[in-house]
Amino acid sequence: MNWNEYVQLLAGLVSVVNPISAMPIFLSLTARKQPVERRQTAMTTAFAVAMVLFTSLLAGEPIHNFFGIGLPAFRVAGGLLLLLMGISMLRVSDDRSRHTPEEDAESHEKSSVAVVPLAIPLLAGPGAISTTIVYAHRDLSLAHYLLFSGVIVSISLIVLLILLLAPRIIAIMGQTGMNVVTRVMGLLLTSTAVEFIAGGISELFPILAAG
Repeated sequence: MNWNEYVQLLAGLVSVVNPISAMPIFLSLTARKQPVERRQTAMTTAFAVAMVLFTSLLAGEPIHNFFGIGLPAFRVAGGLLLLLMGISMLRVSDDRSRHTPEEDAESHEKSSVAVVPLAIPLLAGPGAISTTIVYAHRDLSLAHYLLFSGVIVSISLIVLLILLLAPRIIAIMGQTGMNVVTRVMGLLLTSTAVEFIAGGISELFPILAAG
């Protein structure tokens, strides 16, 4: 691979990861967080995206082959995760009245939205993983892996920058605007989940697509 191909790889992976489209969902999921918590969520998301892509670069194909897991199955699983989150956003679910502040803080520590669903599968989803696996095996030299690692670091920094700038929009939109965005993005997220599941099922069962 030459330099132009690495630039194309960077542009392609950025378009697949698509942090711009994740920004409204990030705002919705972190609307009630403090600024420090929101920044921490953004940094954790960017770090998780980098780790997923690095894992795909170094061990993606061996892991898939070892466990016999194909990308169609991963697509269906990711779609189910997005579907559950989309339904919750459509309902604008808020169960904070049922939890004490201590329980709420503990639950956020145990299940951060930074990793699921923001990093996985929304940003570092089947598309980004499959793209990384395909390009990883085009060249087995050390220089290739080092340059590819630089591409991944660049993508994680782009994700971090966009998510850090996103909270400024909250002050303009207000709570009503956030509720509207939450429902609209919930509908879009649910639609995306259906596409993920339908695409995965059609690949798992080609006879359904043929019919």
